[in-house]
Amino acid sequence: MSDDDQDDRDDELRDMLRQFLSGNASFDPSQLAGAAGLPGDAASLQALMSQLQGALRSPSDGIDWSIALEQGTTIASTDASDPTPAQRAALDQAFQVAALWLDEVTSISELTTTPVLLSRRQWVKKTMPVWTQLAEPVATSIADALTNVLQEQAPEEMRGMLQNAGHMVRAIGGTMFAMQLGQVVGQLSQEVVSGGDVGIPLLEDGSAALLPQNVSAFGEGLDIPDDQVALYLAVRELAHARLFRHAKWLRLRLISAITEFARGVRIDVERMQELAEGFDPSNPEELREAMASGALIPPKTQEQQAALTRLETLLALIEGWVDIVTARATARLPKSDAVAETVRRRRAAGGPAESAFATLVGLELRPRRLREAAAMWSAVTDAVGDEARDGLWSHPDLLPSSDDVDDPSALVARLTASASGVEPEYDELDEAIAAMLSGKDFGEVVGEDSDEGGADQGNSGQDEDDQGEDDQGEDNQGDDSRPD
Repeated sequence: MSDDDQDDRDDELRDMLRQFLSGNASFDPSQLAGAAGLPGDAASLQALMSQLQGALRSPSDGIDWSIALEQGTTIASTDASDPTPAQRAALDQAFQVAALWLDEVTSISELTTTPVLLSRRQWVKKTMPVWTQLAEPVATSIADALTNVLQEQAPEEMRGMLQNAGHMVRAIGGTMFAMQLGQVVGQLSQEVVSGGDVGIPLLEDGSAALLPQNVSAFGEGLDIPDDQVALYLAVRELAHARLFRHAKWLRLRLISAITEFARGVRIDVERMQELAEGFDPSNPEELREAMASGALIPPKTQEQQAALTRLETLLALIEGWVDIVTARATARLPKSDAVAETVRRRRAAGGPAESAFATLVGLELRPRRLREAAAMWSAVTDAVGDEARDGLWSHPDLLPSSDDVDDPSALVARLTASASGVEPEYDELDEAIAAMLSGKDFGEVVGEDSDEGGADQGNSGQDEDDQGEDDQGEDNQGDDSRPD
């Protein structure tokens, strides 16, 4: 292909993009808005075209996550109302009482910052950085796979043009993914009641928050006084925030586990090839549906399943501890059991937005072993008390394992023995390591063992001589039995 032909193809591509972005191409712009999950009104179409233009003009191949933030805050602002002064006063008082009740059942100290009340829009703004961090590995994998497949499947004479179109493909795919994430987070803002409601630390460590509008919606139809619902949710939120402030390593470990899982997601190449063969930039509906339905993410590999099991165990340990501490702190609340059961059922089922995030990223955030983990924490508390229980969060190596969740009896036995001052048995290697850690020379330990064993060694030699005489006697007896 000559340079002139290549220039002509590049001009055709630029003309197509120009028509596409100006809305003059031969397609219904409302169809594109529908693919992005937007209404077909003029304002939404203008916003969508502006976002695509910005993505295409960007010199970077990265995803512009500001699109997700804009989409999320737009949805969060729908039917939003500010809390009344009476609601604010009631929730502020609930936080104060919750802090006092928690002090009675946990050794983990109170927060250093004052809990806040957030609107849905504020919740989206504060939590979006974490959502994009969790979703970025999958979004990048999809964009990379789509670009690579397009270039590999294209005829030889078209590859040069598609190389120039690669940025366009990534921009459109990334923009669609960011919009989908924005919708998910915006919808979640209408479901969550607090900062830690989904189980992961979306706010900064040591921060606690309630969403007054959603707290009111949570209590509707429960036949439970509003003040009891608010107090229970305040206790639960403070317990979650205190845990992550206390265990400073926990946030990094949990977020790292989630992003590690997301990086392991592999895109279904065959499905991507099907999309690439019929890819039409003016009609990204099929690409949007493939991303939203999870069709591009194949079943989990064994390695991913193992990583998911570890992640689910950690989530269950966190949620189980929060459940037990909250239950003990709210024991004097007449309807605490009813509120607790509602929370558990809600967490087990998950809302529509949480399910959408699971489909989009391939990861469910619901702890599957919540009841088992809560039962373990309860057994530990009954056996050794609050302080020893909370001490297990002081270091990741002390945290209960999946086996402990299955059967907490061994863990309880170890903690009980430690609390009663019973020292565990050590073998020789453990003794040597303990001696070295205490500054004692390893040779001294060996020498002491040798000296202590000297007498035994001498006795052992005497025993061997006696045994030799016995053996000799047996030999002589054998000789006497032979015929002459």
